[in-house]
Amino acid sequence: MAVRILRENSLEPRLEIMPLLDVIFLLLAFFIYAMVLLIRAEVLPVQLPELSKGRAATNVDAISITLDADGALFVDAVSTDLDSVVATLVEQLAAKPDARVYLAADMDGRADRLPTFIELVNRLRGSGIHEFFIVGKPSEEPANPGR
Repeated sequence: MAVRILRENSLEPRLEIMPLLDVIFLLLAFFIYAMVLLIRAEVLPVQLPELSKGRAATNVDAISITLDADGALFVDAVSTDLDSVVATLVEQLAAKPDARVYLAADMDGRADRLPTFIELVNRLRGSGIHEFFIVGKPSEEPANPGR
């Protein structure tokens, strides 16, 4: 005599949310960690020129001087004029002596800003600030070694 055991299989499909939450938190932690490691120069949102030569920035304290499309100057996003930019910069360098100075200029200007930029460089060098870096975005084209 054969005995048949019947089992009632009432398992309904379930959606397990815990593994999904684990994946979401891992992705969130990854993106937060990636943002912490980014190197940022605090410049105003200006259209930077493409530069074919240069080197990648390192993670150090930075003081930025931005020349916008209208020819206005900003030191760390605070509006200033050409006469007081050096004094402001010297004050900030006294507070942060290891900081690097970054110069950023809008590529698409509505005013002739070259005289302002040259005068800014002259005033920086005249005040003893000889090391500053010009900020640009990397060029898409490879550099021409023949030039």
